[in-house]
Amino acid sequence: MSVQPDEIDRHWAESAPTRSGFVPAQAEPAVPLMNIANILTMVRIALVPLFVLALFAAGGHQTGWRIAAAALFGIAAITDRFDGQLARKYGLVTDFGKLADPIADKALIGSAVIGLSVLGDLAWWITLVICGREIGVTVLRLAVVRRGVIPAGRGGKLKTLVQSVAIAALLLPLAGGFATAGMALMYVAVALTVVTGLDYVGQAARVWFAGAPGRARGA
Repeated sequence: MSVQPDEIDRHWAESAPTRSGFVPAQAEPAVPLMNIANILTMVRIALVPLFVLALFAAGGHQTGWRIAAAALFGIAAITDRFDGQLARKYGLVTDFGKLADPIADKALIGSAVIGLSVLGDLAWWITLVICGREIGVTVLRLAVVRRGVIPAGRGGKLKTLVQSVAIAALLLPLAGGFATAGMALMYVAVALTVVTGLDYVGQAARVWFAGAPGRARGA
């Protein structure tokens, strides 16, 4: 019985990878842009102007509107906690998310502290320290991005958490000991802002001059 050429070719195609030990690489599935992590990030960005409107409504000191502003801020802050966790856990990290997530964070925190200062509820020097630190960190990221990456760490996460709780306390129409506790927490947030910022500068200098991988505690 003769063997047809097409049968020989088919047999060779099926057995060649086994004989050579070569297995064709499987292409990784593309991560969809519209995934749950990115949707949460976009929700947070969309909540920022709504939060600002609520904060300044009725002169900025009406009880109902201040509670509404605090609620919107809290919802936005919660999305910040979950979008990154979901992206890492389910492999949903995208270039859009890497860019949009820090923008959303800075927009939320920045609008809150600036708004509170405009209303006279927060000293301007605190707002300048917080916003100046975030701008400085962004500039450093861009400066060293070609030499290495300085990831966020525990210090930066703690700083963001304390900032968020302190801002929420100042947004609520509290008085007496509650208001004092909120302001004390804000001072702790300022201290963490400065310490993690200085740590970030040190890590950025290490990456720039030595090319060592970054391991910053702040973000």
